[in-house]
Amino acid sequence: MIKKYEAGTLILRVVLGLTFFIHGLVKFQSGIENIAGWFDAIGLPGFLAYGVALLEMVGGIALLVGFGSRIVSALLALLMIGATLKVKLAVGFIGDGTMGAGYELDLAFLAMALFIAINGSKMLALDQILFKGQKSSN
Repeated sequence: MIKKYEAGTLILRVVLGLTFFIHGLVKFQSGIENIAGWFDAIGLPGFLAYGVALLEMVGGIALLVGFGSRIVSALLALLMIGATLKVKLAVGFIGDGTMGAGYELDLAFLAMALFIAINGSKMLALDQILFKGQKSSN
């Protein structure tokens, strides 16, 4: 039972990590200045775009290797709450057909991040190697 649970959690951690890493990478590759300008246009300080992209990239890598998974997942959950409330909520659950997707995917990422933040993910996690013998918060 424990192995199945940990294997399932590992799958969530890796998929979430890979997805956020790619989202952050694309923000930098497509021109982070454009994202900063869009943040300004929706009423957020443009410099937050850099923080969001960095959190997505570094947090994604951390999840992939299992380093600080609970903390990183909590931060990503907060990011998803902010994105949903500020941007996606207005277009509805599946979108309105004109402004792109709704918040259904954000909600799924939020649920995944909350699960890992609450339960941790120990299987194949760097934390387990680095902090072996110590009580893990992961």
